[in-house]
Amino acid sequence: MKKSRLRFIAPIAVVTALALAGCSTSNLGGSSPADPAGDSGPIKIGAVLDVTGVGASLGVPEQNTLTMLAKQLNADGGIGGRDVELIILDDQSTEDGAAKATSKLIESEKVDIIIGASRTGPSLAMRPLAEAAKIPLISVAANVAIVADSQWVFKTTQNDVSVLETILNDAQKKGYTKLALVRDATGFGEGIADYITQLGADRGITLVTTESFEPSATDFTPQMTNVRGSDADAVIIWGINPSAGLAQKAYVQLGVNKPVYHSHGIANKAFFDTAGDAANGAIAAMGRLLVTDQLPADNPQRQVIEKFQADYSAAYGEQPSTFGGHAFDAWHIAVNAIDAVGTDPAALRDELEKAEFTGISGVFKMTAKNHSGLDASALILAEAQDGRWNLLKD
Repeated sequence: MKKSRLRFIAPIAVVTALALAGCSTSNLGGSSPADPAGDSGPIKIGAVLDVTGVGASLGVPEQNTLTMLAKQLNADGGIGGRDVELIILDDQSTEDGAAKATSKLIESEKVDIIIGASRTGPSLAMRPLAEAAKIPLISVAANVAIVADSQWVFKTTQNDVSVLETILNDAQKKGYTKLALVRDATGFGEGIADYITQLGADRGITLVTTESFEPSATDFTPQMTNVRGSDADAVIIWGINPSAGLAQKAYVQLGVNKPVYHSHGIANKAFFDTAGDAANGAIAAMGRLLVTDQLPADNPQRQVIEKFQADYSAAYGEQPSTFGGHAFDAWHIAVNAIDAVGTDPAALRDELEKAEFTGISGVFKMTAKNHSGLDASALILAEAQDGRWNLLKD
């Protein structure tokens, strides 16, 4: 077994590059492995993540997860006897950074497949480059636009539309007919108001006011004052941390006094670190990682999640976040496909379109027309209370 080697690639902020060697790998959750005969040289997996900047609460656990999984793959022997080289580039939470990093991975590094980016905006900036180069890309961001009508782009985060369906179904059940939206002003929040209007029409729900904020925002007084003065029955805060946690804190401090929902963008410890006691009572639609101990013993995801939690905790001394889970899923879906058919781009894309995998974010079933592979069944509702999430339904 070769030693891992560390490289630094300028000018883009590169985090890690690992060369992995071996002869076989386990095929977690996927199809039967096949020797990619005829291929030689290292398999190169690239990743573009928000390691610094406003998306760091997502990108850092994703970076940690991929690094850990690469080391595990090394210990298991690699893929079909070939070295695997992981190259992680930091897009600094910008669309331009993501585009430059993607171009570098494609043109200079000649990677076989790309994972990323952490958020919707950077992922959308990567999409046309992957499509033009005809190289598979697996995003770990949410907006359905990332994969809409795509040929070469896939993703592992639950669709924002499915998250809204889960929230609106609960709102309808509780008799809320008027909603206020406070949303991230970047690509992650783009189109959310329109989706609420469309999905709400069949549920007797209308959107009465929409406020927006930059992900770097720290003052939410204007937005929450307007929401407080509206006739909304409940509020949806749609963002990532730390801004979403700060919005929740302002929501309580300014006495909005309406039920509040959040997207899966706050499914990590940073929400509680930022919002403190103001987090109590917030309801979020998310995957099952943060409520694993509350799942039925026969839930198909529970064993997978528990092993990931144990491995991540042993490696980093803390529990993983939902965002690390998105990277876990992307890694295994990519590795399983390479293990099955090798690195020919067209064959790899075709294999990804058949991927079936029980992962952290849900039970995936990709098709040629569905490059996310998840539906609303991948989501649960959980309520924040005293620093943890309590499962409301499964």
